[in-house]
Amino acid sequence: MGARKPNKLDAIDRKILRELMERVDIPLAELSKKVGLSQTPCWQRVQKLEQSGIIKKRVAIVDPPSVGLGLTIVVAIEANEHTANWLAKFTHYINRCPEVAEVLRMAGDVDYILKLIVPDMSHYDKFYKSLIDNVPLKNVSSRFVMETIKSTTTLAIPDFEG
Repeated sequence: MGARKPNKLDAIDRKILRELMERVDIPLAELSKKVGLSQTPCWQRVQKLEQSGIIKKRVAIVDPPSVGLGLTIVVAIEANEHTANWLAKFTHYINRCPEVAEVLRMAGDVDYILKLIVPDMSHYDKFYKSLIDNVPLKNVSSRFVMETIKSTTTLAIPDFEG
């Protein structure tokens, strides 16, 4: 599966996206002023960005330790086979696991990287045992995060059209 071709965005759309990634609850009047538009055209652009799927959704970003999720684990997985059936089983299983925050399919010696956020080691152990019971794997290697130095949902949108 190749990369999707980027949508055509002008400088104002890029400004709107940058502002919304920093603060999605910015008042429309303030957003309009920052991007140099009146409110109606600015709102229409935001709606167009949402309808086109460029803005996927609006969310609140929660601090995991503040809600009892004090352990982050990065899990490297090597599949024992590379078939559509295996991938479907893996995807179905992983999509039912709320502790899995992110899954990346990789090139190289590791097939998948999972980011898990759990309360503690016993919750990770329960996840691990369930994973190996439900999905045939060649290898699972876990790394436990000591400290998050940077975590952002803000993308570095280029100023030019790609």
